[in-house]
Amino acid sequence: MRLTPETLYQLPADVACFGYDREEQSIGIVHFGIGAFHRAHQAWYTDLAMSNGERHWMIAGVSLRSDTVAAQLEPQGGLYTLTERSGGTAQTRAIGSVRQVFAVDRSPHAPSISAMTLGAQLVTITVTEKGYCRAPDGSLDLEAADASFYPHLAAGMEERMLNGTAGLTLLSCDNLPGNGEVLRRLMGEYLTARAPAALDWFLAECACPSSMVDRIVPATTAADLDNLEDRIGMRDEGAVFTERFSQWVIEDKFAGERPGWEKVGAQLVEDVAPYETAKLRMLNGAHSALAYCGLARGHSYVHQAIADPHLRPLVDRLMREEAATSFTPAEGQDLMAYADRLIERFADPALNHRLIQIAMDGSQKIPQRWLETLAFQQRRGRRCPAILEALAAWLLHIRGDVREVDDPMARKLADLWLSEGRDGIAPALFGWQGLFGQYWTADALALGAIGAKLA
Repeated sequence: MRLTPETLYQLPADVACFGYDREEQSIGIVHFGIGAFHRAHQAWYTDLAMSNGERHWMIAGVSLRSDTVAAQLEPQGGLYTLTERSGGTAQTRAIGSVRQVFAVDRSPHAPSISAMTLGAQLVTITVTEKGYCRAPDGSLDLEAADASFYPHLAAGMEERMLNGTAGLTLLSCDNLPGNGEVLRRLMGEYLTARAPAALDWFLAECACPSSMVDRIVPATTAADLDNLEDRIGMRDEGAVFTERFSQWVIEDKFAGERPGWEKVGAQLVEDVAPYETAKLRMLNGAHSALAYCGLARGHSYVHQAIADPHLRPLVDRLMREEAATSFTPAEGQDLMAYADRLIERFADPALNHRLIQIAMDGSQKIPQRWLETLAFQQRRGRRCPAILEALAAWLLHIRGDVREVDDPMARKLADLWLSEGRDGIAPALFGWQGLFGQYWTADALALGAIGAKLA
């Protein structure tokens, strides 16, 4: 039996369920990149908000890379379950906030655009770092952008402008520093090149608040789905599994109405920067270190890597001594307590968070996770041996001779290894004219420390 609106009320009593009539709610949010993270985070918060009395915030999801999520959720009427795991316990909730999912459609009359232009007030985005289509210098790669969310948004903006419809709030939920400002700048570049008539309207009428999102969402496995089916008595192809912890910090800057997310656990703040910096440099920076160093030491999961007697102190130093001292926290933001909580989360074996999943797209992640910390500490004459060891592990990973590398720059990085060799790869990436030199230019001591780990 498949989870559907018709079978929903046959779920066991221990499965929590939303408390609103889905059929009476209109679409208020269009979401680009409706993968597992969105379903475990923004869609979950929106479901809680509507259960708390908010109305007309149903989500139209747009799947940009494949029709997999549409095939999972459309037969279920958009319904799915979210299971929170901790230790040996699991709590499941049916989520009703997704109305429909569209596989990518680039036609000017795509249903995602219609939904956005005919009533949505918010566009939320989780397309990962590479989905923003930035060139190495940070500008927009127009050719790549044409295959991402930009054409949809541009067409929607033109239609809203012509119809006299109010502006949109574009809310990035990806791991980019200042993600709202990044989105605003890149969207402006796209409109300048492809839809210049809408540029002034976008700049005047739309808002791009920054946000910080934090929840560990491992990739769902076939065994997860089978075990859930045994427990709840029906099949849910769209199920997601996550930890109990969740955090969402949002800059309070919207173009119009918004759900009352802050009433169900989100934080609305004036400045997101200290929270996002802590998350990127401490949590994400530690995660990437565990991924590359852990894979090299034969581990498969985060909880295995953090239990490694070599990696635990490495990650502890990275978070507390290198990352946490590289920025000024917000008032009341206890970074040492945050590091303690992160170690606890990493160590929870219930999540089975795969290191190879975290290792994806490293070229898009290391600037904000590691290189910004290195640049800050270098200006103050401080060394970061933990991050340098992690960088060396990443360099060995991208060589591609041990396992397949899932990265948009995989071919280019492998070719650099072939041309530069062990002695030249670090300078080619982090030297004065290196590929990542605009983020951090390594001095001789740092290059030597990295090189020593490549021997």
